[in-house]
Amino acid sequence: MAQWHAEYPGLDTLPMSIIGRLAHLEAAARAAIEAPLEAEGLRRGEFDVLATLRRSGTPFALNPATLADQLLITRAGLTARVDRLEAAGFVTRTPDPSDGRGKSVTLTAEGRHLIERLLPGHIQRERDLLSPLSREQQQAFDTLLRDLTT
Repeated sequence: MAQWHAEYPGLDTLPMSIIGRLAHLEAAARAAIEAPLEAEGLRRGEFDVLATLRRSGTPFALNPATLADQLLITRAGLTARVDRLEAAGFVTRTPDPSDGRGKSVTLTAEGRHLIERLLPGHIQRERDLLSPLSREQQQAFDTLLRDLTT
């Protein structure tokens, strides 16, 4: 930012600095989170599907529209993820009890075992990324980010 100030006096570079730091944090998070998942043969998006189904509670099933909404992706984007997870035996498509024509995406026992095994390490890696901040700073950061994203 010092170069910008020298070359363009009076330019407010605070937004550039913040967005740049967020991008740097996102890249560090992606690297820390994706490598262990790839070692398990999973992509980040597939992990997110498994985690979303697990947190939904028994019977660990959601219809595709709800699942896509919770993941903030399109139904088309969800289809490829579910196809890969179904081929691996981690989810199944089952009849949706609330809609006789529709299907639900359901976590299998194998999928549940996998996400429950991976989740503690995943959370620890996220904790490690935020470890330079105190708990109070993390809570304040979370509040600020929530304000920006709502």
